[in-house]
Amino acid sequence: MNLSALWESIQGSSLGVYIAESTWAFPTIETIHVIAIVTVIGSIAIMDMRLLGITSRDNAVTAVSRDTLPLTWIAFAFAVMTGSLLFVSKATSYMANPWFLSKMVLIACAGINMMILHSTGWKSVRSWDTNTPVPRNVKISAALSLAFWFTVIFCGRVIGFTLGIYE
Repeated sequence: MNLSALWESIQGSSLGVYIAESTWAFPTIETIHVIAIVTVIGSIAIMDMRLLGITSRDNAVTAVSRDTLPLTWIAFAFAVMTGSLLFVSKATSYMANPWFLSKMVLIACAGINMMILHSTGWKSVRSWDTNTPVPRNVKISAALSLAFWFTVIFCGRVIGFTLGIYE
């Protein structure tokens, strides 16, 4: 099966057809998706701005992480679930849309950036948790994270205006 046939099969599934044809399903799922994405990016921005020394300088980095990380992961799970449901309803349109594809690449880049941070700079967090300046490589990772996630928002917004024009 080629990829085009796969996307058509997903979109033609009973779930895909239901979401696409229902007057309330797509907008409801999209609303939940937007709330989830805002929560993900907002909580990540809180952490990244702390790492950059912009906000919460009186709070330990580990405390900010402990407070934001659970919310980030819960919201991310909702964003993935709702995003998947939206995708199922218009798979062929999404896969033809360069803004959607860019959004997926940027989310992957943000994930890779996070993995690199946690496998390198974060290992020494106890030494710079409170009073010591945050290491430069950690600040670079935080700045990249903000850039990736804000660009994800931009791409997501453009998808809404361009869905269906690239087919």
